[in-house]
Amino acid sequence: MLRGLGTLVVFVAFIGLVFWAYNGKRKSSFDEAANLPFADDASDTTNSAKEPKE
Repeated sequence: MLRGLGTLVVFVAFIGLVFWAYNGKRKSSFDEAANLPFADDASDTTNSAKEPKE
């Protein structure tokens, strides 16, 4: 009985997470987060050039 109830709770949480992730309101924030690895930050490239090589 307890295993079945636990499975049901996890399943409901999973369905809730799926609805949250695929909600249209969050599309813009997810698109922005998806493009973060491709963002060029000029301060990172200039600081790495100033660091001494060991």
